[in-house]
Amino acid sequence: MIDRLLHLIRNPDSAPARMGDDRQLAAAALLVEAGLVDGHFDETERDAIRRLLVERLEVPAENVDAVFSEAEAQAREATDVWSFARIVKDAYSEDERVDVIEMLWEVVYADGVADDFEANLLRRIAGLLYVPDHLNGGARKRVLERLGLAEPAGEVGDK
Repeated sequence: MIDRLLHLIRNPDSAPARMGDDRQLAAAALLVEAGLVDGHFDETERDAIRRLLVERLEVPAENVDAVFSEAEAQAREATDVWSFARIVKDAYSEDERVDVIEMLWEVVYADGVADDFEANLLRRIAGLLYVPDHLNGGARKRVLERLGLAEPAGEVGDK
């Protein structure tokens, strides 16, 4: 898969028919990375990612486990998030990239709290996706509200 992702980055016009699969997988790998970054990738985060794959990334329910497994393998193998973020940046509109950021915040807050590693990762990914701070902060606030969580005082990303 990483070879497919690298090929797509180097030759963006070479596989337009696969873009849907590759963009879903790249977004899924970012979601997995958000779950992994704090060192505690539990079932709550895994369930949130599976739900987001079906509900928001429109992965067919019968394919969700395969996409999740592939995304997890790629995220664990990758040395950074740049390759995944590049595909998402190039394949999605700004509104869709903000949706991806919102999904990432849902994974981060699946356990009810965002730690410094997670907040840092979200700042980096937002930058790589060209999502401005105010849109990143708005996505974060929508997730907090939807999950019924109080806004932590002074937490990074609340701009």
